[in-house]
Amino acid sequence: RIEGFEAGADDYLPKPFEPRELVLRINAILRRLKTQPERAADAVVRFGRWTLDMERGVLDDGETHQALTQSEQSLLSALLSRRGETVSREELAQMCDMDAAERTVDVQITRLRKKVEPDPKAPKYIQTVRGKGYILRPD
Repeated sequence: RIEGFEAGADDYLPKPFEPRELVLRINAILRRLKTQPERAADAVVRFGRWTLDMERGVLDDGETHQALTQSEQSLLSALLSRRGETVSREELAQMCDMDAAERTVDVQITRLRKKVEPDPKAPKYIQTVRGKGYILRPD
């Protein structure tokens, strides 16, 4: 499972599973593909030491290139769109078409921090606002 997510998988469904759950997950992915956030004229966004290429889903700091999964890119885009504001887990889940009930947002934030933060245990960019959600600190 870990190798799959590191390779770019957005989801995992263990066996045995309910066919209805499979259909719902597929529909969620299709909705996400149809409702991609509108791309700005320039598809490159800077925050901190990073440059995010929205078209390719790649973070670059001049030395390293970090490929993002679709979920990570969607989550980072949502945080970037509300930079400096606290965004609740529920809002992030809704903006990224994720299931908030299973703490999916928390897992994706943890994965994103491993790629973005110099020290993921003491985040500089993506910070937790206790009891409220997450905030992407402005530069």
